[in-house]
This record gives sequence, C-alpha cells and structure tokens, in this order.
Amino acid sequence: MTATQLGAEGFSTSFLLFAQYGGRAIIPVEEVCRDYFSHLTPDKFLRKVGSGDIAIPVVRAETSQKCQKGVHLHDLATYLDKRREAALKEFRQLHR
Repeated sequence: MTATQLGAEGFSTSFLLFAQYGGRAIIPVEEVCRDYFSHLTPDKFLRKVGSGDIAIPVVRAETSQKCQKGVHLHDLATYLDKRREAALKEFRQLHR
C-alpha cells in the first residue's frame, strides 16, 4: 500500500473516518466544516466547493436546494489523502 492508502499506524484514511463518524457513509457539511474546515462556515464551504476552490463532491439528500448536504466518507478520505500527498511533496522538496 502507498502512503495515500494508509493513515496513522497503518489504517486507511477511510477506515479512520469510518470510526470517527460512527460508520456513516455521508457526513453532514456542518460536521465536515467543524472537523476539517473550521475556518469556514458551511455556506462559505459550499461556495468554495461550487467555485472549484475545494475539490470535493457534495451529496444532496434530494434535489431541493435547501435539503441536507453532506460529503461521502470516501470522497473526504480521498481529499485528505491528496492534501497529505501535496504536503509530503512540499516537505521533501524543502528537506532534501
């Protein structure tokens, strides 16, 4: 397995998020913001997702604009793994 597939102590990021969020597949945007984007309100997070500044899909419970919105656990794991890879690449360039 590569670094992106493994998290702390050899567990995948998806597995760790599964444990963190009690086995839920879809994490409400409010919780994603609270835990990983604390500098953003849920509305600002959704605007950044909509503009492409944050590359993570948002799932709607139904087609209504006012319905509950969330992020699929696997998509959050993939996003976090990509951010980690970017940080590792930068770290390696600075510390050769």
